[in-house]
Amino acid sequence: MSYKESDGKQDTEQGVQVMKWMVRQSVGAAAMTAVLMLGGGCAAFRASTQTVDVNQEMHMDARYDASDMRTITADVVDQILTSPFLMQHQEPPVMMIAGVQNRTLDHVDTKNITDRIRTLLLNSGEIRFVNEARRADLLAEQGFQAANVSPDQQVVIGRQLGAQYMISGSFAEIKRSSPRQVRISRQELRYYKFTLEVTDLETSEILWIAEQEFARLASKPLIGW
Repeated sequence: MSYKESDGKQDTEQGVQVMKWMVRQSVGAAAMTAVLMLGGGCAAFRASTQTVDVNQEMHMDARYDASDMRTITADVVDQILTSPFLMQHQEPPVMMIAGVQNRTLDHVDTKNITDRIRTLLLNSGEIRFVNEARRADLLAEQGFQAANVSPDQQVVIGRQLGAQYMISGSFAEIKRSSPRQVRISRQELRYYKFTLEVTDLETSEILWIAEQEFARLASKPLIGW
């Protein structure tokens, strides 16, 4: 073997050894970094929980959330309690809740909305409610008592209150996203409108109506998760 061939082979072996050393150093540094982060209790690698104040407004993105639900229900309840429609009643009127129609693009628990509205109105002492959702259960219990309970312990049949007014509403949404173009983030705008109305069950006349609007603009980076 010539001197040049031997020297070239030696250089190649040295290069391979250098590359192996660099790989070992990189792997070692990465492992040491991971150990330090885990040992130091890095928040990114540690599960955690905390109690959040439900009265604090918090939004993760542009979509409707719990903070919005609390805000719109409180606002419409304040409006109905101070409305001329309610002020004209000397005694708390009896109402029923028919529900809220979901006209958004997402699943919305509208029962949660009407439950909170009923809770706030009932606790105000200004409105009374019949339990329309439990009518079948009430009738079944009355039938059971009529057949199986002694007369002096039975509830009196035929004395249920009849609602004078019906509360109903709708929840609508309009969504817009930024068009296709060169950009580093994607924007999304969501507009919501909540409508609540009170209808006279005898005449079918709408006696009171209110709207609550809100919109939110959110930006998301194109790279990330």
